[in-house]
Amino acid sequence: MVFLRPLLALTLSSFLLTWLLCLAEETNYSSSKIGQGYRLITIEDTPDGALVGLLQVKQKNNIYGADIPLLRFYVKHETENRFRVHITDAKNKRWEVPYNLLPRQQPPPLKQNSKSFRKNSFSVLEYSSSELVFSYTSDPFSFKVKRKSNGDTIFDTNSNDSDPFGPVVFEDQYLEISTKLPKNASLYGLGENTQPNGFKLHPNDPYTLYTTDISAVNLNSDLYGSHPVYMDLRNEVGKPYAHGVLLLNSNGMDVFYKGNSLTYKIIGGVLDFYFFAGPTPLNVVDQYTSFIGRPAPMPYWSFGFHQCRWGYHNLSVIEDVVENYKKAKIPLDVIWNDDDHMDGHKDFTVNPINYPLPKLLSFLERIHNIGMKYIVINDPGIAVNTNYGVYQRGIANDVFIKHEGEPFMAMVWPGAVYFPDFLNPKTVSWWGDEIRRFHELVPIDGLWIDMNEVSNFCTGKCTIPKDRFCPLQGEKLPNSTCCLDCTNITSTRWDDPPYKINASGKEVPIGYKTIATSAVHYNGVLEYDAHSLFGFSEAIATHKALHELQGKRPFVLSRSTYVGSGKYAAHWTGDNKGTWEDLRYSISTVLNFGIFGMPMVGADICGFYPAPTEELCNRWIEVGAFYPFSRDHSSVISPRQELYQWESVAESARNALGMRYKLLPYLYTLNYEAHISGAPIARPLFFSFPNYIQCYGLSTQFLLGTSLLISPVLEQGKTEVEALFPPGTWYSLFDLTQAIVSKDGNYVTLDAPLHEINVHLYQNTILPMQQGGMVSKDARMTPFSLIVTFPAGSDEGEAKGNLFLDDDEMPDMKLGNGYSTYIDFHATVKEGNVTVWSEVQEGMFALDKGLVIDTINVLGLSYGSVELVRIEIDEEPSIGVSNVKVGISEHKYLYKQEHGEKKTVMVGMKGLNIPVGKRFALTWKMGS
Repeated sequence: MVFLRPLLALTLSSFLLTWLLCLAEETNYSSSKIGQGYRLITIEDTPDGALVGLLQVKQKNNIYGADIPLLRFYVKHETENRFRVHITDAKNKRWEVPYNLLPRQQPPPLKQNSKSFRKNSFSVLEYSSSELVFSYTSDPFSFKVKRKSNGDTIFDTNSNDSDPFGPVVFEDQYLEISTKLPKNASLYGLGENTQPNGFKLHPNDPYTLYTTDISAVNLNSDLYGSHPVYMDLRNEVGKPYAHGVLLLNSNGMDVFYKGNSLTYKIIGGVLDFYFFAGPTPLNVVDQYTSFIGRPAPMPYWSFGFHQCRWGYHNLSVIEDVVENYKKAKIPLDVIWNDDDHMDGHKDFTVNPINYPLPKLLSFLERIHNIGMKYIVINDPGIAVNTNYGVYQRGIANDVFIKHEGEPFMAMVWPGAVYFPDFLNPKTVSWWGDEIRRFHELVPIDGLWIDMNEVSNFCTGKCTIPKDRFCPLQGEKLPNSTCCLDCTNITSTRWDDPPYKINASGKEVPIGYKTIATSAVHYNGVLEYDAHSLFGFSEAIATHKALHELQGKRPFVLSRSTYVGSGKYAAHWTGDNKGTWEDLRYSISTVLNFGIFGMPMVGADICGFYPAPTEELCNRWIEVGAFYPFSRDHSSVISPRQELYQWESVAESARNALGMRYKLLPYLYTLNYEAHISGAPIARPLFFSFPNYIQCYGLSTQFLLGTSLLISPVLEQGKTEVEALFPPGTWYSLFDLTQAIVSKDGNYVTLDAPLHEINVHLYQNTILPMQQGGMVSKDARMTPFSLIVTFPAGSDEGEAKGNLFLDDDEMPDMKLGNGYSTYIDFHATVKEGNVTVWSEVQEGMFALDKGLVIDTINVLGLSYGSVELVRIEIDEEPSIGVSNVKVGISEHKYLYKQEHGEKKTVMVGMKGLNIPVGKRFALTWKMGS
């Protein structure tokens, strides 16, 4: 009985703590409030024009650990349209995304003595730039960010009793902050995930950010990338305003979007918010990529079609694939190998039996001679094998992530592996050397870095078994069953944090089938903090290695991504299914990555697994031909699905990819625009039509650039599609005489036979095209045509377009290096007088290539004859006017939302032979 009271007290205390933790777990996804927040105790301005202050906790709580008692907050207008709010522990340095990985301004160092702050100097209540205004409330501390032009609040952390969220919480392993949102806010972003409800964020859907290797068929789950950024689009009394919000934090997090509020619950790091003022969607992406890094310039050939499969078991198979594409007359630029080419699934090796090196090199010489390229996969796990040179050099250079002082052992396809630590400068050098060694063996044209979330077939602390062989060998297929001897690691707070994010959509431990989160990187960095940066840091190292290898423009495709990955890599949407639902989901994911600053993105065409139907593959290539990154890829467990496997699919491919190859100069120019301004290649309609609210939630159509509308069939058995056309005139790209006039914006029923995809060009556009080909190297040397679109029958109008040309092997994509040309095209019509002209910058590159404009088609003109044709080149009359053939075709209207029977025509001029690199002016008058 002596020990009963203390024991009873301990038992009750333990029960109470357990009950509180269980209550907290049960309310992870509810609106429970924690603590009373912080009070502002001091604030002052800094010499660089920022504000810095101290926040003191009002009442300590211990739900997910102890509150950090004193916080330092720092706010600064870093540019006129970018504002930063940074909150951290005032006394102890905390984990942040490394400044060398994502270069940015650093807040001032922490002051060791808080007494050095001026106390209670609350004279500054507002802090503004020309675009954004910051204000705060002292007790409990909250802040607002407003748009100066209209007073709209874009972020507001103030919590009232009626709000579903509480004040700021800041504990070592649990941070929480919320903002109110108006009902008219349309949000986009917060990925990577597969969103079944479309591109626009859906209230009460879960949004968990933590890089994870689970198939993209898992809906509303944390997938391969972590992008804690969203765009908010609002329409205020008919005027649209967009802004962006980034929380720069690499720790795992849940984000709860309730429709009228947004709450972040993060398991570490700091609160580091960046606000981008917009006010247009394009402005937001421009400002965002200006901060995180502009999208990487891509080589021209990467916009061609790519073919891949896991299961090309020997060299003769891929030789046959290339030959069969040629026989089927389907364009193909790049052939890929998954790990079939490897010796025992080991990186930087070649299987001597199935891919004998002399024959592989002979094959590569043949395809390189016709302009085709070859890319192989690379997984980050390095096989633990003392006879394997890559492993030997890795051990010698001490490049691997460690756990309890030894390299952390995991398992992937080769069996037991160690993972490189790309936060270690020595690893970056070692990795570059391994890529160099492999390239000397096999002249690859790019690298595909996969499974870099990181993926692990096992969980916990593992050793190689002594009583059995590992990996297990399947009869026909590689075996992903964990065969190491493993024990769970749950003894540390890093492996078992107090708050459980909704990992994998079911609250699995954050170290499940990945690196143990108590493992350690370079300089003592915990995997717990750096987990979601692995793919990003690997992409940086891979891009650097390829750039240094030959001085050419690199091509890197990465599955795992983070904020800033687009500066170094392209992305594909991962392991999808060959289903109609996955076809639809792919559009939302592609559009999301445009917002994330990764415009070179696409999904596995026809699905990774299982077998698609013939009809689905027809429809998928019709969509996939217009993804920025267009690749057919399938799994070893699925039947072959190259586009020539079905004659009907081959026909659809010839149509859709035939048009893609004609559009290559346009896609490449969009690549240039993405590189200099962040502008997505594939865009939601509201980027071009922000006033048109009906398109805010549209996820079944998309634009390429500003004005090329893709309206695919996304449902089984359909031969029509209901397509939304924002106000204006739209012309069918496959039949320029067909037009749709949508006065107020309308849904129109379009015919869509099995082999056809509806693509429409908007008014006021000049679209440069070429004649296509079987490989981009040939296609880019064919004559150009220009399509000029005016509003149908307008007495006055103007159109614009542009074209960027360069040597795509040059690492930099810019003017001024002697290897590029940029052209602005203009056109006007007024009272029957039509003029089309160009302004050329640095035309010598285009002249040296012998590129010419053969054809110009002008659409939407009032009916009449063509009179007084005049062509000037460099302000001198052209002598070739007599060779120009003029054609007039009357437009047919599928939909015309206006009265009257006014005829309109397309005027085509062929045989112009105008040098692209010279300024020209073409004029004529439309007669009666």
